[in-house]
Amino acid sequence: MSGNMITLALSKGRIFEETLPLLAAAGIEVSEDPEKTRKLILGTNRPDVRVVLVRATDVPTYVEHGGADIGVAGKDILIEHGGENLYQPLDLNIAKCHMSVAVRADFDYAGAVKQGSRIRVATKYTTIAREHFANKGVHVDLIKLYGSMELAPLTGLADAIVDLVSTGSTLRANNLVEVEQIMNISSRLVVNQAALKLKREAIRSLIQAFESAIPR
Repeated sequence: MSGNMITLALSKGRIFEETLPLLAAAGIEVSEDPEKTRKLILGTNRPDVRVVLVRATDVPTYVEHGGADIGVAGKDILIEHGGENLYQPLDLNIAKCHMSVAVRADFDYAGAVKQGSRIRVATKYTTIAREHFANKGVHVDLIKLYGSMELAPLTGLADAIVDLVSTGSTLRANNLVEVEQIMNISSRLVVNQAALKLKREAIRSLIQAFESAIPR
C-alpha cells in the first residue's frame, strides 16, 4: 500500500449507497457504480483515496490486517466477527435495522422460553443469539445457516430464528412474527490501528467530515 493512499473498504448495496453522501461531505466522489462494473477497486475524484469492494463480513478483516485503512461495517458484523482490534470512532447512523427473534405465527414463544427450557434456534448470528438466550436463562441448540433463515421454522428445522429485520415484510410473507427485539443495528466507521498513527492527518480529516454529515 502506498504511503499516502487512503483505502476505504465498503460492501455493495445499502452500505455503499448510504455511505456516498458521507463521502460527498468529505469532497470524495466514487468514479464508478459498483453495480455496473466488475472492478473490485474503484478510484475516486481524489488521487489519494480509493474504495475496495468486499463482502460485508470481510470488512473488519480487511481493515484489521491493513488491506484497507478504514471501512464501514454493521454493528452485527462487528459483534460476530470481532471488532476488538479496530478503532471504532463513529456510529454513522446508516443502514439501520434491528436484530430480532422471530417464530411461526402459531408458535407459543413465551411458553417455550421459560427459565431453564431448551429451544432450537437457526441463525447466521450465533454470537448474538447465544448471548441473548444465555441472558434469559434459556438453553439453545444453535443451527448456523447462511441464508433463507425464514425456512427454518417453516420446515421444523428450528423453533425460532435470530435475524436482521428492517421492514419485516419478508417475515410477514412467510407467516413469521417478531417476538423479541435484541438490539438496534447501524453501521460504524472502523479504522486500522497502524493507519491511525501513520496517516493521522488524512484519517482525522475524513473522520471529521463523516461526523459532520451523519444523518441525525
